[in-house]
Amino acid sequence: MTQTVPSSIIHPPSVYDSNDPDAFLKALRSPWYPLVADLFHVVRTATAEYAHGRGLRNLPFPLTTRTVTCPTALGSDSEPVPVSVLGVDTYLPDSMQFALEYGIRLAPGGCYDIQPSYRGEVPDETHLNQYTHSEAEIPGGLEELFTYVDGYVKALAGAVLDQHGDRLAKARGDISHLERMAGHTSPFEQVSFAEAVRIVGDTDGCVRDEGAWRTLTRKGERLLMERVSEFVWVHHFDSLAVPFYQAFGDENGTTARNADLYFGLGEIVGGGERHAGAESLRKSIAMHDVNEQEYAWYVRMREEFPLRTAGFGMGVERFLMWVLGHNDIRDIPLISRINETPKFPAAVIRP
Repeated sequence: MTQTVPSSIIHPPSVYDSNDPDAFLKALRSPWYPLVADLFHVVRTATAEYAHGRGLRNLPFPLTTRTVTCPTALGSDSEPVPVSVLGVDTYLPDSMQFALEYGIRLAPGGCYDIQPSYRGEVPDETHLNQYTHSEAEIPGGLEELFTYVDGYVKALAGAVLDQHGDRLAKARGDISHLERMAGHTSPFEQVSFAEAVRIVGDTDGCVRDEGAWRTLTRKGERLLMERVSEFVWVHHFDSLAVPFYQAFGDENGTTARNADLYFGLGEIVGGGERHAGAESLRKSIAMHDVNEQEYAWYVRMREEFPLRTAGFGMGVERFLMWVLGHNDIRDIPLISRINETPKFPAAVIRP
């Protein structure tokens, strides 16, 4: 028997094709984007409430950076985006992490921000090259990070349910995933990367093995959620699979004190503990084949102000994909920014 889809269910128009000069009109006419706009607002306000309640400060940061967190080296998964501003070569931020690490030395209780991030990659169903990044840096290490992020995403799910639960149920049909997260009273499941490999390694295409390092594929992430839990942390990846700034997880530096939280499409939150001092940071920079000169200030900061901190970044559009039960992240931004030359509607000249 064919199941009838309720007429109240709404779907997005395809507006991310920049060759369509009427795409912005389709967005304005669709009921999809007013809902998405309200959800973005919930994320911003609930993030502030949660962070302020835990002593974090919202600090102002510039919209360019001289220091990218995704250098072209081992452990990097995307390219930086260079720009020229008033004749000065710089970059659009791929993350506010380094600024937040600077900021926590001014605001010892921690700091956070929600700003755009830019990556030099081709957008697809689960990746954007310009996206909204919710990031924070907190005092402590990996355990403190688990606690903060667990509470954060549960608070977001609860705020969405409180403010738009009935509306979402009518518009998208199922909100049980939100209810399960908001009502999840215990910490989310945690497995080490080595354990994750053992759990999904019997299935082809789940583990990417580059010899010196390994990581899980999107297929592996999803299979792990099926076999462990719909909300699961994976921690202590191979050190060379993650960026150089993640603290070592063992004496030999073979693993990192990093962690990714999987739900929905897979990785939604990525984070980790930072090198507290300059000695281990320098060792990691060399292991990852990164030019230390490009990060001299970052090393110097640890020489002068050593501090144990941890931080994370959450792609807001990925989180909202999960909220909406949708399968294409390109339908989430209110104003599309796909790497194509836009075609604008022709001007109408009136007498």
